[in-house]
Amino acid sequence: MSRPRLIVHAHFYQPFRTDPFTGHVPPDPSAAPFRDWNDRVTAECYRPNAERGTLEHISWNLGPTLTAYLAGTAPDVLAGFADSDRRGGGAAGMGPGIAQPFHHAILPLASLHDRRTEIAWGLRDFQHRFGRRATSMWLPETAVDLATLRLMAAAGVKATILAPWQADTNHLDHRRPYRVDTGEGTHITVLFYDAELSGTVSFEPAMTADADRFARERIAPRMGGSLPDGSAPTLVIASDGELYGHHQSFRDLFLHRLVAPSETTPDRGFDVVTLGAVIAEATGHPHPEIRVRDRTSWSCHHGVLRWSAECPDAADARWKAPLRATLERLAGGIDTVTEALGRELSGIEDVWATRDRFGDVVIGARDGDEFAAAELGPRASVEDRHRLLALLEAHRWRLAMFSSCGWFWEEPSRPETRQVLRSAARAVRIVDALAGTDLERRLVADLALLASPSLGIDGAMIYRRALSEVGQPPPHE
Repeated sequence: MSRPRLIVHAHFYQPFRTDPFTGHVPPDPSAAPFRDWNDRVTAECYRPNAERGTLEHISWNLGPTLTAYLAGTAPDVLAGFADSDRRGGGAAGMGPGIAQPFHHAILPLASLHDRRTEIAWGLRDFQHRFGRRATSMWLPETAVDLATLRLMAAAGVKATILAPWQADTNHLDHRRPYRVDTGEGTHITVLFYDAELSGTVSFEPAMTADADRFARERIAPRMGGSLPDGSAPTLVIASDGELYGHHQSFRDLFLHRLVAPSETTPDRGFDVVTLGAVIAEATGHPHPEIRVRDRTSWSCHHGVLRWSAECPDAADARWKAPLRATLERLAGGIDTVTEALGRELSGIEDVWATRDRFGDVVIGARDGDEFAAAELGPRASVEDRHRLLALLEAHRWRLAMFSSCGWFWEEPSRPETRQVLRSAARAVRIVDALAGTDLERRLVADLALLASPSLGIDGAMIYRRALSEVGQPPPHE
């Protein structure tokens, strides 16, 4: 029997803070002594983990909106992630890096073409930043359903990580990979993380003060014996990556000691491997089949209610369903305009496929004018090229307005919800200007139907305040 194995996965992501109107992250005094929270978390977490050489030994995903920030503000840190992926076996498909859908949206709540775009943009961003195709993908909040897994498999994704309660079985042995049949001859590998170990790492700082002791007293006992087929167990610890140095001070040192043993580290009886290495070895050796529970996630034990309705975990979540309904109605209006304008633009056969390819422009891999010329053909007018790019820029922010952060907390006046409202404003103002529609007026009217539990103001007022914070004019009455 081979030795037991441990995978430590770090989900690196922060709420999207870029002002949709300027493309810059505004300064935030609450992050002092740093300029903003992105800067602070970079200094406390991303940079030390990248410089210490830890990242090549773990499994990680780096949210695409975060890679864009690092590319512009801390390119050496992003280069450290890329170097770790190469050193960890990226060229052979076994590197530590895995992809993530572009915006941190709850995909089971998204439309089919939104899911496709989020997956396509996320995979393209990974390839652009790290120089290879991703073999695995982390789902935001691990929110999953079979339809999403089917789309991932169709895009070439081979594996993902889920919470153990997302398995549709009462007798899960989370110490091994499983295979989910996604239909039409496709499948995807799923590893379910160890909930007890992951919870201890995330929420019990006293238990992670000593990596050697944690490995000896917490990890080793959970490795158990061999699996029924005689193979060694594989345990997964999954947590927010910001835990290691930002949420918990000095846990970047804990992580390094845990996953990158030195000459002074005692033999722990197990090996640390990457998710990529485990997936690569599965060729020709199918894992046991399993089904997943649709519309489930890792941070809501009521499925995906945290982002769509009155989740029992929140003291007062009556605002969440109206907010989602409002933005879905806006998205429907924008999509109707998109279909109409797409028919007017010669050369566009499928506007949604064009949107999928627009991800290259969003991540900076392709010039916008060149992209528009290629999509519309050489005879297209300059006006039509500009119309196409403006329409797709609206969709960039229409997708961003569904970032999960806007619904995560208990209060819609928080910065995360104000950010998704600014994204909605950017999208709707572009479309209203392009098509002469009046979608923003309807948006404001719908927002008036929700209220802040603590402040007592309605969503329309929160929307106006969100715009005023970035110097944008209020909506027309």
